[in-house]
Amino acid sequence: MSLLSLVGIAFISISEQRLKQIIFVMVSLAVGSLFGDAFIHLLPQSFEKSHATVEASLWVLAGIFLFFILEKFLRWRHQHTLEANHTIHPVGYMNLFADGVHNFIDGMIIGASYLVSLPVGIATTIAVIFHEIPHELGNFFVLLYAGFTKTRALFFNFLTGLFAILGTLVALVVGARVEDFSSLMLPLAAGGFIYIAGSDLVPELNKEVELSKSLVQLVAIATGVGLMLLLALVE
Repeated sequence: MSLLSLVGIAFISISEQRLKQIIFVMVSLAVGSLFGDAFIHLLPQSFEKSHATVEASLWVLAGIFLFFILEKFLRWRHQHTLEANHTIHPVGYMNLFADGVHNFIDGMIIGASYLVSLPVGIATTIAVIFHEIPHELGNFFVLLYAGFTKTRALFFNFLTGLFAILGTLVALVVGARVEDFSSLMLPLAAGGFIYIAGSDLVPELNKEVELSKSLVQLVAIATGVGLMLLLALVE
């Protein structure tokens, strides 16, 4: 997943119109896979591992609120930095900070999911990958806009991608010592995935009103959900 931070290499020479089409499909796949992983894998496992269903539900809500607060903080920092410096460069540095935190949390979620079972870990990894491809591609172009050269943008984007490995290692180490670690992380992850898909990605899809492209969106979303369902059947 950390290597996805280098995805910008493959798209440097692609036209902007073609790039929008690729991101358009990937965002739709991300919505389906995130919702599918949350409702087909993470939530059932959360309720199965926790005998107190109300408590598990509260942790799901906590995950939604956690990602809401994190996004609010990062957006506030973006706005505050811009107002204070009147340059575009701080946007790039704040983007790197936000991406590092985001990747660290993704890594922890992935590590915790593998502590439950291999199929749940694979499903979560795929869901994160589908979400990360358009996310990392967007980060790359934000860094270019902020004044980074292509080489520096790829390098620093890759450095933030390594935080996913750190997050996974932390999850595996902590999870081996804390008995209920995965029981806590799974509903938090489910809430986070629901928030990302519903709050950040679906509004982007709703900007498209053309019938043919909307049908492509539905097919891509269904494909993402179907992939998560297939993994559940294999499990």
